[in-house]
Parts: sequence; C-alpha cells; structure tokens
Amino acid sequence: MRSQRLGNGDRGGVEPRKGLVRKVAWTTDPHFDFIGFEKCREFCMGINNLGVDALVISGDIGEATNIESYLRLIADNVCLPIYFVLGNHDIYGGSIAEVRNRISRLCAGSDKLIWLPQSELVQLSPETCLLGHDGWADGRNGNFMGSRIFLNDYRLISELRELGTAERQYRLHALGDEAAEYFTRVLPKAIIEYKNLVLITHVPPFREACWHEGKISNDQYLPHFSCQAVGNVLRNMMLGSDAQMTVLCGHTHSRGEVRILPNLVVKTGQAVYGSPAVNEIIFVT
Repeated sequence: MRSQRLGNGDRGGVEPRKGLVRKVAWTTDPHFDFIGFEKCREFCMGINNLGVDALVISGDIGEATNIESYLRLIADNVCLPIYFVLGNHDIYGGSIAEVRNRISRLCAGSDKLIWLPQSELVQLSPETCLLGHDGWADGRNGNFMGSRIFLNDYRLISELRELGTAERQYRLHALGDEAAEYFTRVLPKAIIEYKNLVLITHVPPFREACWHEGKISNDQYLPHFSCQAVGNVLRNMMLGSDAQMTVLCGHTHSRGEVRILPNLVVKTGQAVYGSPAVNEIIFVT
C-alpha cells in the first residue's frame, strides 16, 4: 500500500470500469463542503488518473444539507464504482434516520454509488470482499460521564440534541450497538467465503486505533471518537479465524495503524479540513 496526494487531470468519463478490482483508492473525512463544488470536481478528476478500479470513502463527505449534491457530483465525475459509509458530519443539520433514508433512495437510483450498509458483502476478487457500516462513537471507551468534551454532534444532530448526559450516553450506546449488530450478522458469511476482508467504518473500533497527533486519545476524548461495541464484535469474530481483516476508518483526522490480532489490522486515516486527499492505494489480492 502507498499514500498519495491527488493532482489535477482530465475527466475520465462517467461510466464505471467493469471487471476484477485490483486497486482501490481510499479517502476519509474529505469534508467537501469546506472546498466547494469546483474543487470537489478537481479532486474527482484526480481520482480518474490514479489507475484504480474503485473509490472508497469512510465518511464525512459533507453535511445533511448537501450530502446528496456532493455524492451526485462525485458519481458524475469519477468513472469508478464509489463505495462509502456516512460519518457524523454527514448528519449535521439533520437527523440520522432522515439522512440515511435519503441516501438509500439516492443509491437505489445510481449504478455507481454504493452505500455499504445497504450492500452487505461486495466481492472485489474471488478471495477478497468489501463490507462496511457507518458506525458511531458509542461512549463506552474512556470516561463519558466525566468528559468535558461537547461535540457539535450534540447540537447539530436531531437525535442527540437537547439531551442530558445520561440520556445522550444511552443514545450513543444504541447507535454503537446498531453497528455491532450489523457486523454480527454479516461477518460470519464473509469469514467463511473470503480469505481477505476489507471493512470500512467511520469511527475507530478500538481505543488503540483512536489516534490523535501520533498518540492514543485520552479518556476525555475516547468516548466521542471510538466504538467499543464494534471493536468487541470484530475481535471476537476474528479470533481463531483463518481470514485476514483490514479495517479502514477515520473520524479523528490523525493517521495511525495498529495490529489488534495477528489477522486484524486497523488503519486510521489522516484528514485536513480544506485539503482532501487519498490516504492509500489498496492492492487487492
């Protein structure tokens, strides 16, 4: 794998490339609303010049008011299948349920936009599959009740707004459990049918993967930037399995990599507001 920033280039067309997937471009937290539509279009043109077969986005594409517009723009300008999950910023100014319903309808009418929670297992090669879920920070790692951190999530997302600390914690538990239940359902089939699993989620599923400026986040930040429920499922599923799993996530905007088990690696992607970039080119076996 290698990291690579995008340059500008010519638009490669609107039809997705067909056939076996050999290379995948991964980006996380691009926050296209910070750069606008024209710069987003330039980013897409650069993707077409990378010689990859698919694009994966691990959340935080825009906000509730513009997420569909940015996804349509990406689909119109990237000549590849686009696999993605949603991040917390994608819900800002709206509700989780309403945004997910809109994205579901958008992807149902597109041959290139694939929202991973709707697709379960995507075969990249006979030995490798792609799967994913948006995930959510579930408040279980660190010290939620003692944390002084108050994210914009708790002001700008309707399901989390105007809640007391205990009720907010309960809601976060439920969101983390939803993602954990999804992986509990789809992972057994993936482990049986494929040797290699590439799993996409927005929120780091282990405290060890919750990087910030080269260090693991402390107990003040961990509740808001990691999902223990998903991590528990992944660890339990991969223990004793012959399959290899690579998890690609974001949310913290800091790069890091950790091997949780001999067959379970988590990569957390770096991001800078106003400067979206490709985190890595993933070579598929």
